[in-house]
Amino acid sequence: MKRYSSKIIGSGSVLPKIKKANNAFWDNTFFNKDHVKMTKTNEAITAKFEEVAGIVERRVAEKGVNASDLGTQAAKLAIESSGIDPETLEYIIVAHNFGDVNHGTIQSDLLPNLAAKVKQKLGIKNSSCVAYDILFGCPSWVQAFIQADYYIKSGDVKRVMVVGADTVSRMTDPHDIDGMLFADGAGAAILEAVDYDEENPLGVLSHMTVSDCVSEADYLKMGDSLKLDTEGQYIRMYGKGVFRYAVTKVPVAINDCLAKAGLKLEDVNKFVMHQANMKMNKIILKRLYELNGYEDYPEEMMPLVVHKLGNSSAATVPTVLDLIMKGVMDGHSINKGDIVVFASVGAGMHANCIVYKHS
Repeated sequence: MKRYSSKIIGSGSVLPKIKKANNAFWDNTFFNKDHVKMTKTNEAITAKFEEVAGIVERRVAEKGVNASDLGTQAAKLAIESSGIDPETLEYIIVAHNFGDVNHGTIQSDLLPNLAAKVKQKLGIKNSSCVAYDILFGCPSWVQAFIQADYYIKSGDVKRVMVVGADTVSRMTDPHDIDGMLFADGAGAAILEAVDYDEENPLGVLSHMTVSDCVSEADYLKMGDSLKLDTEGQYIRMYGKGVFRYAVTKVPVAINDCLAKAGLKLEDVNKFVMHQANMKMNKIILKRLYELNGYEDYPEEMMPLVVHKLGNSSAATVPTVLDLIMKGVMDGHSINKGDIVVFASVGAGMHANCIVYKHS
């Protein structure tokens, strides 16, 4: 039986036009987890947030622009960079969390599914192009990439587009300081089947996913506002639990994934990581290197954009990938033969990673 590998042939990303700095939250009224109004000044609150999360500003979508719009824009750029006819796509997988959320609302619009909307907006008429969504928290795009690779390796399909799009900022509680973490954005990549080379394997060399859904399932969920007289359901986060899970699970998952691929940490050229929290990402990489006997880690291995873009959930990993591929991140590149590790962690709780050899 003929074997295939997955090759990234195009990428695209969209950074919403609105830049929202931390001082934009100075007019908010913040409450703690006990629903008591916080006594510190908002200037002090945002300064502490910046110190802990490393986020200075984030991108948010304009009024009238939804996740499906951002996803479509990123998809168009990926199609353009790949040079393919979009009618030749056999799958469009859109990774997200809340579907379309109109500006000023906290209502998820999931009908039709986001991938169907993206396919419609792209004008793709081919009925054999299957458009479906994956909801897997922040790791959704990486998991969609894993699914796409399975399809290609099965020999059933030749081209799959994987899109990550989210407007998470619209689902945040204005009275919760955790809401400052979240942002909006979209990224996309197109994978194509190439003949498997046994002497020089390319594409996805290995992948790893873990799901811990006992007490961990409550670390990120929907809940009431911290201000008791406020209607609606918003993102509720047990920050310490999320942080602890991420810095514990992700380094081990990456290490196991490298071992599964028959590689060592020293073989890796770039880590394309979910952008949730700058401090968290640095600890993840530090612990990974500690697992391999190193006291320190090379910061240049892991590009960071969370300080300027915030956490756009399913969109962060494909966005970083595209920014590197387009050559707009100083000091970062992905070249032929490079080993790239994609990794993410988020609601569920889930953590996943991919070891990919670029060609």
